[in-house]
Amino acid sequence: MKEEQVALVTGGSRGIGRAIAVELSSAGYELIITYKSDDGSAAETLDIIRSQGGTGEKVRFDVTDSREAARRMDEILARHKNIHVLVNNAGITADGLFMMMREEDWDRVIQTTLKGFYNVTKPVIKRMAKNHRGSVVSISSVSALVGNRGQANYAAAKAGLIAASRSLASEVARFGIRVNVVAPGLIDTGMIKGAPLQKIKDIIPMARIGKPEEVAKVVRFLCSDDASYITGQVISVNGGML
Repeated sequence: MKEEQVALVTGGSRGIGRAIAVELSSAGYELIITYKSDDGSAAETLDIIRSQGGTGEKVRFDVTDSREAARRMDEILARHKNIHVLVNNAGITADGLFMMMREEDWDRVIQTTLKGFYNVTKPVIKRMAKNHRGSVVSISSVSALVGNRGQANYAAAKAGLIAASRSLASEVARFGIRVNVVAPGLIDTGMIKGAPLQKIKDIIPMARIGKPEEVAKVVRFLCSDDASYITGQVISVNGGML
């Protein structure tokens, strides 16, 4: 009997996370979607997956809460012999000019991206190492590569995610585990609400906003055997703006 392929996507209830979950489901993975609070959106993602013949579950917890994350990850790993794919997608924005940025906004953004990476990836990578296989893809941002005005906290968090992923890639390659990063540009999700879209489009050579599905397809590739010799890399999906 063929082993079920399992993929875990943090922040999988909507936006890019939802698109990734649906895309991986279409590739044959059983999905585990984690989310912090929006149960309705998480259920909606699962409905989409199931309507297309896929399977999955949703698990609610705050990736920044070490105790809660450890408890939930223990439960997940008790139910599944292996996690074959981990996508670290959970992230938030709290934009503002650095001189006026509240400490709590700095901390929340850094904690969600980097503490979340630590709390979820560490237990999964141990299981992957034991099984000598696995793929980790973390979702960064073009902001990490160029910096954006009013996003010092977000750029720092996403740049840290790239550095952590590259270091981890070098540590676990000998276990047959690949670790890569996708850095989207401007993508049509709720996170760009209120942004001056026309002005931004003017600096994108492809003159349009990206779709979550376009990011998801790159993630799918990096998780597949077609990317078997790719690790420690950053692929930016940005329409040519960088």
